[in-house]
Amino acid sequence: MCRQVLCDSCKKITWAGCGEHIAEAMAGVPDENRCTCERQGPAAQSASIFSRLFGK
Repeated sequence: MCRQVLCDSCKKITWAGCGEHIAEAMAGVPDENRCTCERQGPAAQSASIFSRLFGK
């Protein structure tokens, strides 16, 4: 599930989570309050807990 978080760089609202619920997480956040920084790492493709534990 995605959720709102504060960007460490610009101090505006962005999202964290699986990438499947970005629209819901960012609903109601005006464009001028949204982070526009380049994302670090994969956004929507997150490794499962099993692949992280077992390296597969």
